[in-house]
Amino acid sequence: MTEEDEEFRRVRFFGPNDLATGWFVQRAVDLAEQFDPENAPTSTVDILELHNVQQYLEHGYLPLAYNEEQQALAKARIPQIRGAVARFFSDVDDSNVAAVVDGAARGRYDYHGDLLELLGRSRAYERCTAATILPALSAAGVHLDVILRCKKLVQAYDAEVRTTLLSSPQGAEHLMRKYLQEDVPNGINLPRSLTANDCRALLEQYIDGESANPNYVGLIASAKETPAAGIDARLKLRAKRRSKELNEKFFEGNGGIRTGCEVGIADQVEPATEELDESDGLVCRYKYSLRWLEETCDNASILNNFIHLFGFIDRSGFLVLPSYPARLGVMERFMGTPGRTEYRIGAVFRMTDMSSLLQTRLYHHFLETKDMDLEQVVSWFFGTYLVEEFQAENFSFTPSGAGTSYLQKVRHLFAEMESVASQFSLFAKDGELDRDLLAMGSEQVRYKAIPSLLGGKYLYSTDSDEIASVLNLLFSDQASLNYISEELRDDNGAMLLLKNEVRYDDFHDYQKPAIDHLIELGIVENDGTKVRLINIEQFQILSSLFHTQCANYFHLSARGRAVADAMVAKGWVQRRSSLLSEAEGMYFNYFLNAVDFSNGPELRNKYLHGSQVNADGEDAHFHAYMTALRLTVALVIKINDDFCLAAAEESTSPSALS
Repeated sequence: MTEEDEEFRRVRFFGPNDLATGWFVQRAVDLAEQFDPENAPTSTVDILELHNVQQYLEHGYLPLAYNEEQQALAKARIPQIRGAVARFFSDVDDSNVAAVVDGAARGRYDYHGDLLELLGRSRAYERCTAATILPALSAAGVHLDVILRCKKLVQAYDAEVRTTLLSSPQGAEHLMRKYLQEDVPNGINLPRSLTANDCRALLEQYIDGESANPNYVGLIASAKETPAAGIDARLKLRAKRRSKELNEKFFEGNGGIRTGCEVGIADQVEPATEELDESDGLVCRYKYSLRWLEETCDNASILNNFIHLFGFIDRSGFLVLPSYPARLGVMERFMGTPGRTEYRIGAVFRMTDMSSLLQTRLYHHFLETKDMDLEQVVSWFFGTYLVEEFQAENFSFTPSGAGTSYLQKVRHLFAEMESVASQFSLFAKDGELDRDLLAMGSEQVRYKAIPSLLGGKYLYSTDSDEIASVLNLLFSDQASLNYISEELRDDNGAMLLLKNEVRYDDFHDYQKPAIDHLIELGIVENDGTKVRLINIEQFQILSSLFHTQCANYFHLSARGRAVADAMVAKGWVQRRSSLLSEAEGMYFNYFLNAVDFSNGPELRNKYLHGSQVNADGEDAHFHAYMTALRLTVALVIKINDDFCLAAAEESTSPSALS
């Protein structure tokens, strides 16, 4: 075995939930058994590997074949290994620190974090000067990113680290990881001497520099104002303009791939058809029957077409419009530089956003040819339908005036949408709508907080490790159960079991503990011939929890509700009530305001505050108007679903909208 192969095989503990952890179990226990406390290793890399072996033992990662005696013997090595590691680093001072650090450089690069941590534990930063240790770390290839993750080092050499950070515009990327970027492991520690003015100057240099990464520049442009990092509206605008410049430069020589969506009305029998054209990129085409549209021109059918024809909601009453994390692809989840306050979107969201907006636009134009207007339909819903079907009186929605500009229409529609949200909130709280009380309200609508007519409407996962493990094992495309062989494979573990006859012995040994875990929790069973899901109602709830982040209790069957109650009793899920699910509320906030996210269009804020940009003219206002119409219709659909479910619970007559 070559020296390079040996270094590759060195034990590295990546954490208890990392799939790579199992690869090193055997080598870890071999090294533990071979360890002689009287003859401890003297090289830095061997000591760092022992430190990782110690973590395997502490977390109980041992071969499955080990009996209790073997496990006890292995764990007995923990204090001995810990002592050897501590003694090694307690001897580090200015006279030998360069040699110690150089020894780590010849080992695995991902030992660098362990090296800095162990130097800190042994108080080496108190014994070694910055002039000795920082050049040694630089020569060994220990990156500034790793240094900033070591709090004790940054605190010990505050002024020197600040100087290093400010020495290059690229230091700004560390600021962005600290303040803006999402999911940065082992947080960044900045020197206390670094000021907001330092940060501002560094970010300005970075934005204007030739080496600026477009992803990071975009991160600044979409960030919330962050005084500690020197980020204000002026810097955000500067970054926005620079981001546009960089993107235009990139696409000068890169045409990209043609993607898009087309909608149209055709003379066809089927109410709706769709096809994916891959001949020149990826273009999804939707066609709708002219005859169907002409025969469904009454108010109720028009709203129903958004439900059944355009598919704005799924079978459980959830809007398909939000960006659900489960719909992000593997590359979308793990690549890029998402901001901490960004609304994460991917290809599925973009396609859904584009198609639903075009569907709304198509229907708006079609209804105009019939001298009808979507706003008038919404007005009918609140003024007539709710009264006739549910005896819900005093609701009102005033359509835009004929002949008004799209700028005026957008402003008016956002105000009316907010009004009906407030009206429904008051009705849900009091069981009636008092117009005088409504007139006294002045707070901005919080879409995530709009109440429901039903208590405990939605089921959400708790922080329980059990439910988290179940959802991951069944539905994640990164879990270990989706692939057994080329013949037995699928997108996730649940689909593998549903579509195939999979015997327990078909699973590999490393997969069987996961199957045993699911059996123990009552999710699957081994009936002797195959491993199968035990309860379809339970599966449907779990699937909804993963794909839409919650389940609708009142869309479940009686058996489904019993299963849901049992899951609540186990502590797996909790019931909360609101008109919109949490994901749906975030979707509304993304488009309308800056409550949750910093990268949304903030349409409500811009139009109602008069700060919209007029450079693009009426076309931009028309686009905003279509977005406002889509959001209004989506809100109407959710309000109707809430009324229907509440009526069903009271055993009243079914509604005309379904």
